[in-house]
Amino acid sequence: MEKLEKLKSVFSSIEVGRGDCKGSSFRADVLRCVKILKGLRKNGKKAIIIGNGGSASIAGHIATDLLKNCRIPALSFSDPSLITCLSNDLGYECVFEKPLEMLAGKGDLLIAISSSGESRNILNAVRRAKAKGCYVVTMSGFKKTNSLRKMGDINFYVPSWSYGDVEITHLAICHEIVDNIYEAKAHG
Repeated sequence: MEKLEKLKSVFSSIEVGRGDCKGSSFRADVLRCVKILKGLRKNGKKAIIIGNGGSASIAGHIATDLLKNCRIPALSFSDPSLITCLSNDLGYECVFEKPLEMLAGKGDLLIAISSSGESRNILNAVRRAKAKGCYVVTMSGFKKTNSLRKMGDINFYVPSWSYGDVEITHLAICHEIVDNIYEAKAHG
């Protein structure tokens, strides 16, 4: 019960901001993400979701939900063959940047998930996506001044130093976005 009480506090303290990190409404930015994602389908674009470790699992899960349940083209770069090939040949800091260089296009969406907000491979990928004209949504935690937090068009920040709390909250944010799309589709 103690963990659930702590999570309740973490959920209620999620911060969201635009590229300048100025606060905005959680609900408004969830709906902004929904609008961007729906626009991908209409415009023949895709969502690319990346993360390391537990965040990679979230990325794969949400890419699958977007594709299957929402009919939005989505993928994650969590394939072990891809990751080990690129990390061996180019270095781990390039495992997301290189596929983005090859596959991302203007108007695509990158969702970058990092508990610390300091993973070099994630930061490199965000820079590449922005250079290619992609929308960028970030999800981070730990230090309030982490590097990732100010790099996206929309930035969700979880003020906790617990991997579990941050990852559970990132997954909940992703489901809030996906469920809004799915429910609108089911009722519309």
